[in-house]
Amino acid sequence: MDRPSAKNREIDLLDPDEVRRLMAACSRRAPTGIRNRALIALLYGSGLRVGEAIALRPKDLDLDGLAVTVQAGKGDKRRVAALLPDAVDAIQRWGDRRAAAGVGARAPYFCTLAHAAAGPLPTEPGGALAREYVARVLKRLARRAGIDKRVHPHGLRHSHADLLRRRGFDMQQIRKQLGHASLEITGRYLDHLGSNDLSERMRTIGAVLTPTPPEASLAKELHALLERLPTTVVAQLISIVSRRMPG
Repeated sequence: MDRPSAKNREIDLLDPDEVRRLMAACSRRAPTGIRNRALIALLYGSGLRVGEAIALRPKDLDLDGLAVTVQAGKGDKRRVAALLPDAVDAIQRWGDRRAAAGVGARAPYFCTLAHAAAGPLPTEPGGALAREYVARVLKRLARRAGIDKRVHPHGLRHSHADLLRRRGFDMQQIRKQLGHASLEITGRYLDHLGSNDLSERMRTIGAVLTPTPPEASLAKELHALLERLPTTVVAQLISIVSRRMPG
């Protein structure tokens, strides 16, 4: 049996509540917990690729301006991505802890703080994080948070794109945010995510296959009539009805 390709693999999108639970699963005291919480906030809050995020330097983050500069994105292109306002606090807290540890400005923003000779990925203070490490951390945090979905770094990018679409950003804005070369790529990307707002819009249609109660039909007709009348006339009608209603 053929395995599904990565392109056709099912995508698990995280909603804002699940992202908050993922962040809450990080320690608020341990330096690694503060760093990982900040990294999740940045990945979801900006839609950066994990490679772009772990390559950031302090000078690339303008938290006051809600801007993140990717110096060499896909295709070695430079771009500026916007950042969710409520991602700033977690990212700034890590920056403060990083500075207190004496890590210099030339080191990656999301860096290691301690020596670790054991394990498959030995580290030095100020060293870059590995993509494999980020993937392992997200899986562990997802289990701790009770999130029964496939949680991985690129999934946070998917979830960011889905958030923008649901909040009304147009395709050109999403293309610029994600760093896609063309609108066609962004269109395919959004289609691949699967979710859209059609279901929510369907709810606004109301009952079609079930009989409409007479009073509901009358209320609908009255509402349509009032919308066609001038505002002053509507105000006068409301005043007359109010006076005639029993107190």
